[in-house]
Amino acid sequence: MGGLKEAGGADPSLKAEEGEKNKHKRGRTRFLFLCLILILIVSMTVSIMIGPISISPITVWKIALSKVPYLDTFIVQDWTQAHEQIIWEIRFPRIILGAIVGAGLAIVGVAIQALVRNSLADPFILGISSGASVGATLVIVLGAFKMFGLYALSIAAFLGALISVFLVFLVAQVKGRISTVRLLLSGIAISMMLSAVTSYIVISAPREEGMRDALFWMMGSLAGAKWGQLAIPFFSLCIGMALLLFFARPLNLLLMGEQTAATLGLNINIFKKVLMLVTALLTGVLVAVSGAIGFIGLMVPHIVRLFIGSDHRNVLPISAFVGAIFLIWADVCARTFVAPQELPIGIVTALCGGPFFIWLLRRNSYSFGGGGEK
Repeated sequence: MGGLKEAGGADPSLKAEEGEKNKHKRGRTRFLFLCLILILIVSMTVSIMIGPISISPITVWKIALSKVPYLDTFIVQDWTQAHEQIIWEIRFPRIILGAIVGAGLAIVGVAIQALVRNSLADPFILGISSGASVGATLVIVLGAFKMFGLYALSIAAFLGALISVFLVFLVAQVKGRISTVRLLLSGIAISMMLSAVTSYIVISAPREEGMRDALFWMMGSLAGAKWGQLAIPFFSLCIGMALLLFFARPLNLLLMGEQTAATLGLNINIFKKVLMLVTALLTGVLVAVSGAIGFIGLMVPHIVRLFIGSDHRNVLPISAFVGAIFLIWADVCARTFVAPQELPIGIVTALCGGPFFIWLLRRNSYSFGGGGEK
């Protein structure tokens, strides 16, 4: 009878138990989403309040809601023009840009680590930041691309990022195929060459101020964020997130190995090219507006996988929230540690993330992909 039961199908009690586990897991994931949304809202509010001039949270949201059509008539204006200028024109755009960049770099880190199946991969492994740095330093140090006016820096950085990705594609591709090892080595080689070009441009700076500005940009900053700069990064993040969520199943298959993924029907070569293009474009847009902010795309995916496993349907959106929250608080630290001066935000992300990452790697139960130690 036991044999007939096994042949006829799984035990109904086991199915019910499995269904109960999945239901509990989905409930826990939804609760985590709600908590992260609340933490993000609180983080944005507190970060806007903090500064040389402290402002109450009620005033922050009154000013924000007064900018919403049809709601402005219900808001009693009891704040000064100076407060409105500080909150709406300076702090709000900066915090929103921080959330966008943090979320974008985190989801790109998730995708890149799955693509190359390497726990040390990050959004800049394909030489994107090095290419963007060449374009940015040409503008800052030598005054190139003046015809683009205020957008010269962003456009030059984005073009530099695209050129670097094209070069990596060119070097890594042999007979129309791209292997993971060749992709990694190509990215490292192109990145080193472009970094050398950037260093030469910086040391050739005719002005000491230009050299300092270039180095500051290369370490990342959200200073000078304006409302007009947010549309392109925001829509790029939305499109990138939608595409990566659509690719969640293929990303899960990649973690199982290329041979297994191919056996299950995934066209590895085409998927790699599409994924590289999506991640490169998104990273290029983000680096163009914020500089090269490191460590987020390396650290955040590991934190998320540690707590919820490696299913990309959950890892991608949760990583976006965690990345946004992390970069908002890193920016607060950058603004306040040496006030009234400001630290490059890349220094803060490295100082905050480095010790945590070392602790994470020392955990006995940790391994890439969320399983036990291998």
